[in-house]
Amino acid sequence: MNENLRIAVVGATGVVGTEVLSTLLQRDFPAEQLTVLASERSEGEELEYGEETLEVEPVSAETLRGVGLVLLATPADASRTLAPMAQAAGAWVVDVSSAFRAEGNVPLVLPGFNSELLGASFKGRIVSLPSAVTTAVANIVEPLRQAFGVVQVQVTALMGVSSSGQRGLKELEQQTAALLSGREPEAHVFPHRVGFNLVPQVGSLMANSPWTEEEAGWTLECARLFAGKGEVPVVAGTAVQVPTFFGHGLSLSVRLKKPAPVDQAREALKGSPALKVLDSPAEKVYPMPSLVTADPTIHVGRLRSFPQSPEWLTLFATVDNAGRGAALNLVEAGLRLAERPA
Repeated sequence: MNENLRIAVVGATGVVGTEVLSTLLQRDFPAEQLTVLASERSEGEELEYGEETLEVEPVSAETLRGVGLVLLATPADASRTLAPMAQAAGAWVVDVSSAFRAEGNVPLVLPGFNSELLGASFKGRIVSLPSAVTTAVANIVEPLRQAFGVVQVQVTALMGVSSSGQRGLKELEQQTAALLSGREPEAHVFPHRVGFNLVPQVGSLMANSPWTEEEAGWTLECARLFAGKGEVPVVAGTAVQVPTFFGHGLSLSVRLKKPAPVDQAREALKGSPALKVLDSPAEKVYPMPSLVTADPTIHVGRLRSFPQSPEWLTLFATVDNAGRGAALNLVEAGLRLAERPA
């Protein structure tokens, strides 16, 4: 790592930004080379960083000057403005939002999956990351694709409210307290009350489409990621907002090119360093959101197949959406990108 590298974390007070700082601290990145930025309403806040305290500054062209790497943990609307600003200041930029995932001239990189793109030639200085759901799906599908071939993946994603940031966490907390007190709460962040409820809509619906942007994103992002592998499975599914704070659960049905016994599929998944297989249902061992928090691996279990349709494999997985699905990807991609020549 460049010993003189300066990093700016934008959105440092949010759910993902907090995880980014924790990840950098674990890697002993020096506080004096770190700038924490956010919107004006967070100006002056102080964030703990080990034994140091970092003061939040408002993001601007001035506060980005002299920074070599900018990690954007911001909503898409903000990233569309801030990424070009940081690029113009001469920084490498990694964005975790959906702002650039569909832009063909912006590399879509999942660390450990197609990290080679970070060293390849590309236009500009901006790199986009896939969503937490896509991160999990791609890492689960890849070892199965290598071993058996994969045609199609059906996904039901049970998404924790932290995917909507601090506002989502606060709303679930308030709604839970209200319901336990016998009061019906109002919904502001989500389309309907999420407390003690399931909402089959995460994010906005696309124009003239029955799909949400979240759901359509999985299809697009997986197509871009797997294009470099020479085989593109079709990925589609439904996003459901669930009343949990952190972690996403994914129910996957994977159609293989050639049938595979469950034992062989399990061994293929065990061979991936990105995954942790928890698959002993008789002993009540299987993935759960409560187990995956702060774990850099994606948990996989409940593997099943059907004699009537042996090409289909069903499983359940969990991913720490704020950690592995966002902050770790940001830091890993960013530090690799920063090794490139200026």
